Amino acid sequence: MRIEGRVQGVGFRYFVREIAMRFRVNGWVRNLYDGSVEAVLEGNGKDVSTAVAYCYQGPPGAHVTNVDVTWIDHTGEFTSFGIRF
Repeated sequence: MRIEGRVQGVGFRYFVREIAMRFRVNGWVRNLYDGSVEAVLEGNGKDVSTAVAYCYQGPPGAHVTNVDVTWIDHTGEFTSFGIRF
C-alpha cells in the first residue's frame, strides 16, 4: 500500500504500527523519498481490510490524498510488524 498526502512528519508510521498491532496484522511501514508512506500488511483478510481502512484517515495532523492498495495472496512471510528506516 502507498499512502500519499501530508503523511510524513505527523507520526503516520507509528500510527500504522499501532493499528497493525491492534488488529494483529504483520508486515512493515516506511517513509519514501517522494514524501509518501509505503506499508505491507499481512494477516487475516478482515483484519487487514480494517487496518487499511484506518490508513485512509491517518493520525491527527495527517491529510491523506490517495491510498493505492495492491492486494496479493497471504504468504505468511512476516511474524511481526515493524517500522523500516
